[in-house]
Amino acid sequence: MTTSQTSATLGTAATSSSAAARPLRLFLGLDAAVTAGNGLIYLIAAGPVGDLLDMDAGLLRGIGVFLTVYGVLVGVLAAQQVPSAAATKIVIEANLLWAVASIATALFGWFDPNTIGTVWIPMQALVVGAFAVLQINGLRKLTN
Repeated sequence: MTTSQTSATLGTAATSSSAAARPLRLFLGLDAAVTAGNGLIYLIAAGPVGDLLDMDAGLLRGIGVFLTVYGVLVGVLAAQQVPSAAATKIVIEANLLWAVASIATALFGWFDPNTIGTVWIPMQALVVGAFAVLQINGLRKLTN
């Protein structure tokens, strides 16, 4: 194989890998935007959101810090031309853990939210769980 053939083969592989990564990058990017946006709302409007959900504003601020930082980190991963499989798996596992913990929170009445809060918690868990499923599918397409 000549140097030009090797370069062409490598270029085609990189283009193919980048195209395969597109759905994963999209789902990571949406996750990042929704998560960081939710986190910023909890940070900026912890009082009114706490009143709406009947939850402690300090708890919501703490969750807001976590979600904002997590969202930014997921955004950095989404910005990679081909996201790291290992880092993507960590995001997927964190999302699944968050979804399960949220459902448990609603089922066991932890933090004692009102009706709106009791509905909100599993709804956002479903969104996070859906991101995890979409990311799993995107990662499979990338690694197959």
